[in-house]
Amino acid sequence: MRRAALTAKKPRAKGAGRASRRAGDKPTASRHGDKPMASRGSDNAAGPRGSESLMVNSVDKALKVMRAFDGSQRRLSLSQIAERSGLGLSATQRFTYTLLQLGYLRKDDASRLYTLSPKTLEFGRRYLQSSELVERAMPYLLHLHQSCGETTNLTLLDGEEIVFVSRFLSRNVFNVDVVVGTRLPAFCSAPGLAMLARLEPDEAEAILRRTDRRAFTTHTVTDLKRILARLATIRSDGFAIAYQEIFHGDISVAAAITDAAGRPEGAINLASSTTRWTLAQARENFAPMVVAAAASASSKRGIHSGKEPRS
Repeated sequence: MRRAALTAKKPRAKGAGRASRRAGDKPTASRHGDKPMASRGSDNAAGPRGSESLMVNSVDKALKVMRAFDGSQRRLSLSQIAERSGLGLSATQRFTYTLLQLGYLRKDDASRLYTLSPKTLEFGRRYLQSSELVERAMPYLLHLHQSCGETTNLTLLDGEEIVFVSRFLSRNVFNVDVVVGTRLPAFCSAPGLAMLARLEPDEAEAILRRTDRRAFTTHTVTDLKRILARLATIRSDGFAIAYQEIFHGDISVAAAITDAAGRPEGAINLASSTTRWTLAQARENFAPMVVAAAASASSKRGIHSGKEPRS
């Protein structure tokens, strides 16, 4: 006969669960579900995704502090950072101190003003080095620049804007404020229009409807119906042209880089001056080159960026 001790479960000691919790990590979930318990305080307002259980609001706040340095003012006081970030002064002080210790902010002891440090450039460098699209498009972007001597750009669509991620400048460049990281509206820029045209029509229209379609010059097309008709033409031609719609004297030709499904991954564009080329000349000379470069950078498994320009 087997002894009962061999089959009976060992009784659990009282308080064992509590002891194990004390010895290990603190629990993060509440009794009533899997959502982390929110911390209290006036400075802990939810961010754009605050209703999601995995949202870490402290990360959102740290990035708000970083985004307070938008270039409009190079040096900011603690109170200015608080005002721009929407955080309380106490929270702003804690986050600026942390970012200062990590090396992403600098502080002038005499003026007590803060600036971004060069270490923040690490994020951009890491993105460029890890982007498969940038690696794939760079040879064609450089070849296009060397072939025509004009400024060539690689851009991405991000919401209602385009973002410049790589540039080769012409000797005749005149928009010196446009650098890697610069954002421009998609609705009136050649790269933006080229990428919007590669989206589903309903998707492109939804983006245009929530865009602030203000005029930058007298040439800016802001009417929704006209832009939608323009996208249909671009979809057929395979390239877009923007003539002085954001900057006076600027003419730009762009074509979308597409993935295997034909959706836009980015765009290659060539920018020049209206003092050197007319609209007809830019279309005739540059459009075929831009279309070829974008098609070469597109996924070979799917649809390329578009048709050759119509004569």
